[in-house]
Amino acid sequence: MAFSTLTTLAQAWPRATPVVLLLASNVFMTLAWYGHLNFKSQPLLLVILVSWGIAFIEYCLAVPANRFGHGTFSAAELKTIQEVITLIVFAGFSSLILKEPLGWNHAVGFLLIAAGAGFVFSGRT
Repeated sequence: MAFSTLTTLAQAWPRATPVVLLLASNVFMTLAWYGHLNFKSQPLLLVILVSWGIAFIEYCLAVPANRFGHGTFSAAELKTIQEVITLIVFAGFSSLILKEPLGWNHAVGFLLIAAGAGFVFSGRT
């Protein structure tokens, strides 16, 4: 049922659906990759297994995002969208969850990456 609903959404909103799914998948990805940093006293094997379980949810969102988005976007465009979303989600996660605010150098670096993303989409008709 859930996959047919996603397919229906992808058909209705071919540009928005992959972006929303990539955004949701990146929240889980960031949690899986960096959330354990707040639990350093936990055994490494435990955090690996928990992170792996969280990453499974991320895959369940990212794979449909790329499948639905391919055709509307090229594979390179989908990857670019994913990377920009990753930076945005990570910036919020770093500041809010890890309590590690980003500095001006991070902002400049992220802006340069965003400029690169602009170049990826600049030839789009």
